[in-house]
Amino acid sequence: MRYKAMFVAGFAVGFIVGARAGRERYDQLMKAGRQIAEHPAVQKATQAATAKATYLTKTATAKAPDLAKTASSRVPRIMNSARQQAASRMPFGGKSAGGTPAGEAGDSGEVHLPYQADGSGPSYNGMRSGTD
Repeated sequence: MRYKAMFVAGFAVGFIVGARAGRERYDQLMKAGRQIAEHPAVQKATQAATAKATYLTKTATAKAPDLAKTASSRVPRIMNSARQQAASRMPFGGKSAGGTPAGEAGDSGEVHLPYQADGSGPSYNGMRSGTD
């Protein structure tokens, strides 16, 4: 129904803007528009839509702080889950050449960093990138 109403409104605006029939046709269309807007059924529907929009706005405003708290408490869990899913899709299960996840210590206590310790930048597939 919404699309039909938008089509009719667009058609009326297009006709008014594009009409070359003169002032009489324009006045005729404006009179018909006023009659429709003043019809009791249209007035009732407008009031109902306004009341519903006001109610939904108040409800959303009341729930927003609680939803923000809930969302902020879920972010760390979502991030960990996403990190685990990404690691499971990576070759070698998201592990570095030493068998431990990048940036974590292995059994020997050795940390495998994604960047070279000498500051030369990252290496990809054993090849250093950059302008060495």
